[in-house]
Amino acid sequence: MLRFIVQFLVTCLALWAASRIVPGVSFSDSGSLILAAILLGVANAIVRPILTVLTFPLTILTFGLFLLVVNAAVIGLVAWLLGGFVVDGLAAGIGAAIVTGVISWIAGWFIGGAEAR
Repeated sequence: MLRFIVQFLVTCLALWAASRIVPGVSFSDSGSLILAAILLGVANAIVRPILTVLTFPLTILTFGLFLLVVNAAVIGLVAWLLGGFVVDGLAAGIGAAIVTGVISWIAGWFIGGAEAR
């Protein structure tokens, strides 16, 4: 349970950072940010694996770079479902995917490092 809470907080932080760093990504209020983090967690658990399997040949041809487009599509889907979350185009979605991915990777490194001790 604690791991889910930490992952939720990391996702909130990553989405907030993406809205500050990437032009074209914004939230109307903090409630939208929290709901976007919840929906992104659900979409990453359900939709992203399906898209990853369906686009596997293209991912292989692009040496994995197409996964950025898959992640951007999942973020765009969440923005489409949620009125207070705006992602203005594919470039903003890819930027948000990069920012959220880097922040999640850094947080996972710190969290993983704490578990190894």
